[in-house]
Order: sequence, then C-alpha cells, then structure tokens
Amino acid sequence: MKPASVVVIGNFDGVHKGHQEVLRTARELEPGARLVAVTFWPHPISVVRPGSEPLLLCDLEERVHLLQQAGADVVEVISFDRELMAMSPEDFLTCYIRPLNPVRVVVGQNFRFGHRASGNVDTLRAWGKGRFEVTGLELLLTDHLETSSTEIRGLLAEGNVAEAAHHLGRPFRFTGTVVVGHQRGREFGFPTANLPVPAGFAAPGAGVYAGWMRVAEPADAPVWPAAISVGTNPTFDDVPAVVVEGHALDHDDLALYGVTLHVDFVERLRGNVRFGGIPQLIEQIGADVERTREVLGLSPNR
Repeated sequence: MKPASVVVIGNFDGVHKGHQEVLRTARELEPGARLVAVTFWPHPISVVRPGSEPLLLCDLEERVHLLQQAGADVVEVISFDRELMAMSPEDFLTCYIRPLNPVRVVVGQNFRFGHRASGNVDTLRAWGKGRFEVTGLELLLTDHLETSSTEIRGLLAEGNVAEAAHHLGRPFRFTGTVVVGHQRGREFGFPTANLPVPAGFAAPGAGVYAGWMRVAEPADAPVWPAAISVGTNPTFDDVPAVVVEGHALDHDDLALYGVTLHVDFVERLRGNVRFGGIPQLIEQIGADVERTREVLGLSPNR
C-alpha cells in the first residue's frame, strides 16, 4: 500500500491563489502526510461539451510545475475521457482516490465529480466516512472578488493583466516557441520574438504591454525587460493569427528562433492602433519602450 497521503483534487488551471490555498490548507492539516495533487487532462468540458471548453491558462507541463511549487509532493494526472465521464462518483473514488491511501481529501466547496457532475463534497464525506476526513474550502476572495480561473480569463481578455496577477499570485505567463516573422521590427530598430498563440490557450487581449521575457531553459537564464505586443498587428494586413511579440529592451542581437520563451505580463500600456504610416509606428514603438522602462522601474535610456 502507498504511504498515507493528503489528497487535493481539481482542474487547477493556472494554479491561482485559490488553488494554492487548497494545497496550503492540506499541508497545514496533515503535515506528516505526503501531499498528492490530482488533476485532469484535457479539460473535462472538452469531453463533456466539445467546442465549449475554456481557454487554458497554462499547459499541462506548467500546471504540474506550478503545483509542485505550491507544495505538492506528487502530481497525479488523470486522463479525462468518455469512460471517465461516465463513471459514477463512487467508482471514481474507488479507482483513483482510494489507491492513494488518503487520510484526508481537501477540495474547493464547489468541487463536482462523477457522471453528470453528480458527486460533491457531501458525496466525498459519505463515501470517505471511516476511511478519510474531508475538508471543503470556500472560494478565496481577492480584492472582494472570488478568485477563479474563469475570473482570470475574463481579466486577461480585457487586458487587465495587473488585476489578473492579483488573483494568480504572480504575473500571467505566456510560454511559446519563437518563429520567423516578417522581421519588420528588426528593420525598424526594435527586433521582436514572435510567439504564435496556440488554439485553445489564453493570452491577454490585443494591446501593448510592459513585462519580462526570458528563455525557458536553463532555469537561471537572464531576465530581460520587454515591451510586448499582442494581436494581429492592425497596421499590416498579413498577420492572420494572434501573436505575442516581445522586444527585449536594449538587445538587438538575440538569436531566438526555435527557442522556447517565457513572457510575463506586468501592465497594459495601450490598445492596438492602425497607424497611417511607418514613421508614426516607429515613433509610437519608441514611446512604448520608454513607458515600459517607467512601469518596470528602470532608468530612462539616455
């Protein structure tokens, strides 16, 4: 039998402050037990109601990493498919939770599971009686708003990355692989790393942002201040898909094609604008770069 564990269960998309509180509470209540985080991939709604699933705040690799950072000793990823969708709550607990040898299960009070989401915290308590304790937590409030992945997605869509960071407990991070773009930025004196936004994943709403950028590996790679554009570039009509473009301030010699980058968003500077000509565009980019310095607390470029 596996060693005694305290188990937390959820989708944990984004591993926001509410999720972090679930893990913190689990550790506090059962400090001697290993902490096991149980999560699902893909998002259950993509199986239950295909086409209506929410945009994901991070990929599975990042979710696992964030859960470990939040204190999980083990992350169990359960493949969500039609067979799992059809399972009764009791069968789910028998197949997936009981083998973890839990002494306690900690979930959000709104947690639902099993066929037609018929299982809830009361179901957990009834089935776990004599086996393990159950703790259900109310949704965490941040700035008088309930912290949830849905709330964060809405804030990102509005471009409100600063408020999203309050709920996440850190800046929103977009991770992508640099592709060859039209190289206009280099021609204008502001080279950018172009990161297409994959279908199914969230990114901040169209606009220009201040933030930070670094290569994903190694973990101690240098962090660059960055002016970041998100959108389809309205001044030109040949960018059909949404792209995150990051310009590392004071760097024009970075070789990043094919490299995976982390882009952390700090503050929105402005919306996207269609400029009447290239000189106006270059002038505005220069102003965006200087505003980025201000937002990030950097000395002006002299």
